[in-house]
Amino acid sequence: MKAVILAGGLGERLRPFTQIIPKPLLPLGDKALLEIQIDHLKKHGFNQIYLATNYKSDYFKAYLGDGQKYGVNLYYSEESKPLGTCGPLTLLKNKLTEPFLLVNGDILTNADFRTIFIEAVKEEESLLSIVTKIILTPFRFGNVLSDGHYVTGIEEKPDLRFEILAGIYILKPGIFRFIPEDTYFGMDQLIKLLLKSGVKIHKLILKDYWIDIGQVDDYSEAIDFYNRHFTHEIKKQ
Repeated sequence: MKAVILAGGLGERLRPFTQIIPKPLLPLGDKALLEIQIDHLKKHGFNQIYLATNYKSDYFKAYLGDGQKYGVNLYYSEESKPLGTCGPLTLLKNKLTEPFLLVNGDILTNADFRTIFIEAVKEEESLLSIVTKIILTPFRFGNVLSDGHYVTGIEEKPDLRFEILAGIYILKPGIFRFIPEDTYFGMDQLIKLLLKSGVKIHKLILKDYWIDIGQVDDYSEAIDFYNRHFTHEIKKQ
């Protein structure tokens, strides 16, 4: 099975760390984030992995090589200019001739990629399946409930519920007719275009652990989770 990892972001919110090292290569314990992703993909049957790179692309090739040490075939695609989260796929169009998994290179998750992929591919009416995650965010203030000028209740610092894109997608080759070549084009733009065109988008809700490593606090949490839940799995392999 084939997977594409988006690894071309600048990681600006994690500076100064990312001024030296690309965000997907930041260490979580004894392994880089990207190595953990590759190991996890291999565990779930993905043995052909494409890295879509831009920022400091040479670092990825020097660090990861051809994938032999991870037991996968690793290929590289390098943008000559930023192409967003969907545009880089057009550089791999001739390679992605069957359904494939697309993963952001800055997330840590223990999701069952194999099950997600199989469920998505079975969805015949959709060219795109998105994986979402329910996030509960504490609200800083109490919420007053009222009827006109009279208070009817109060919620003390209620949690706000959001369903967000988890940075995990399953795409079928027919999707390429909606993605312009050599153009900056994001996943949000693709979703809006598909909806406008009447194309169904399949959704799967992720219940496993997931974190987007976008800020320093997220990075610290990811390190802690990796040390508690991933290291023992790797030692078994």
